[in-house]
Amino acid sequence: MKLYCLSGHPTLPCNVLKFKSTTIMLDCALDTTSVLNYLPLPLVHSPRLSKLPGWISKDGTINLEKELKECAGRLFVDSQPEFCLPEKELLDLSTIDVILISNYHCMMALPYITEHTGFTGTVYATEPTLQIGRLLMEELVKFMERVPKAQSATCWKNKEIQRMLPGPLKDAVEVWTWKRCYSMQEVNSALSKVQLVGYSQKVELFGAVQISPLSSGYSLGSSNWIIQSHHEKVSYVSGSSLLTTHPQPMDQSSLKNSDVLILTGLTQMPTANPDGMLGEFCSNLAMTIRAGGNVLVPCYSSGVIYDLLECLYQFIDSANLGTTPFYFISPVANSSLEFSQIFAEWLCHNKQTKVYLPEPPFPHAELIQTNKLKHYPSIHGDFSSDFKQPCVVFTGHPSLRFGDVVHFMELWGKSNLNTIIFTEPDFSYLDALAPYQPLAMKCVYCPIDTRLNFHQVSKLLKEVQPLHVVCPDQYTQPPPSQSHRSDLMLELQPPPMPYRRCSVLNLPFRRCYERVYILPELANSLVPSELKPGVSVANVSAILHSKDNKHTLQSVPKAAPAPPSKKRKRVVEEPPVGGAPKPLLSGAVPLEPFLATLQKHGITEVKVEETTDGHILHLQAEDTLIQLEEDGTHIVCDNNEPLRTTIRDLVLRFLQKL
Repeated sequence: MKLYCLSGHPTLPCNVLKFKSTTIMLDCALDTTSVLNYLPLPLVHSPRLSKLPGWISKDGTINLEKELKECAGRLFVDSQPEFCLPEKELLDLSTIDVILISNYHCMMALPYITEHTGFTGTVYATEPTLQIGRLLMEELVKFMERVPKAQSATCWKNKEIQRMLPGPLKDAVEVWTWKRCYSMQEVNSALSKVQLVGYSQKVELFGAVQISPLSSGYSLGSSNWIIQSHHEKVSYVSGSSLLTTHPQPMDQSSLKNSDVLILTGLTQMPTANPDGMLGEFCSNLAMTIRAGGNVLVPCYSSGVIYDLLECLYQFIDSANLGTTPFYFISPVANSSLEFSQIFAEWLCHNKQTKVYLPEPPFPHAELIQTNKLKHYPSIHGDFSSDFKQPCVVFTGHPSLRFGDVVHFMELWGKSNLNTIIFTEPDFSYLDALAPYQPLAMKCVYCPIDTRLNFHQVSKLLKEVQPLHVVCPDQYTQPPPSQSHRSDLMLELQPPPMPYRRCSVLNLPFRRCYERVYILPELANSLVPSELKPGVSVANVSAILHSKDNKHTLQSVPKAAPAPPSKKRKRVVEEPPVGGAPKPLLSGAVPLEPFLATLQKHGITEVKVEETTDGHILHLQAEDTLIQLEEDGTHIVCDNNEPLRTTIRDLVLRFLQKL
């Protein structure tokens, strides 16, 4: 069993498991942190960005004025943003049989895998994962297509040139493999390969293994996966949460008795309490509005935004924000808000019960009805006529490199009355703000990450007790910024097996057993013999038939008498026809009774020699040796066939025939 790691980002996983002749990809997340190296894509011409100076090396030997721009002491690539893809060279991706998706954030690289590698397999995901994943991909494509860039920067990617650049461009990994965003056509083609599954549904893969998704409690439809054969079990735990939020709670009990547990997608903010962050979010928002400023919340169009809106629903009246407009701007805003209301069976129990009242499970439905929350596909059109300040705007992209958020950064960045509140933990807020410096607006960092922290995961692993744990290298040591915090790492016995990008692990357990079925008529013909009380053994003579990884014992066909014929026949391969099998022997030859039996038959001169495995009997007069060992008996007798036969028959008297 092998695990290939194709991604170095612990919360954006992409691994391939080879198990029992199947090749299974576990998630295919897209590392979008690479876009932080690019300049933002403004919706309208930005004089500030266009006046940024180009970069020339100090000695003047490298001139990349057209490709690299300098802003507040940092270099940015002036080109269409590109993404860091999962590793494609480590193994042949066309050999992948299935891709298992654990949540909608972990499927964003799917079109790169299914459309450009010769992949012919099936993708398995739950319905909310597929539908919301489709929305996030569609949003990404629209953000990119809305602001096309004519030029494409490639010279800076040259290894010799990249080495001369200042950081962080100098340290960017695998820049030659970075790719532009896919098209909507590729998205639709990739998603047509998805097969929907429900929690605890069992799906057979070629008869070799069985896969089953379990609720992971992190987002709508998010899953952990069980991959098992008859005798082995592998659990894949990715992006899970034990907190009480809107999704169904995590199924922990099904993870028990795993031979290997692959763990990834823990919280990126182990020291930040999500409830505390929500409180801070609300208080900062209220403070800014009261002072007459606007609030900008860069966010994804699904996920944490549902919790933020629910929190604000309870907070608005108590904070006297009833007249403040809330705007949600995204090409998929309407679909996202509607989808969250219709996936009732994927929600926690409290929200499910509301559906049968009937009431909308999420309070943002009421916010929309009362005109407190308005949603728009973009800042053009209706939004520009409805726009009132001060207001709160939820929009993407959290990286601040593309989407409507870029326009609001340019619009509100010069006033210290306004506040930007970061809630998504995927991007460093300092890196996200870098191309907008100098910035007057206030910045508040309230990262809300509900995924498992190290304390929760240690408790979980104690309960489910897997034999081996495999996890990203980053989880086996404290974070570099807090190297003294040994509580911010996984400490297990035996120690977890770490992996990093491009590593290949031989997982530490061997398959020992295989299940074999026996046909009823063959089972009926068996005659068991009792070896000792409670233990019976039967001799089976059969043909082993293997198809689709299922093994069956079938009766040996009887030989049909060949009709006399003078014509030549084509040789046809027939199954082997067996005669009556020889009996199997069991038991041990006791030394003293055997010597007494030899004496009765006139063999008296016997010299006994003890060995590590048994005894050697030397019949001196007959010049013969008998070796009595635990797993065999040997008679060495030269040119005296009658004597050898006699001794053999005497040995057989002490053994049981099956």
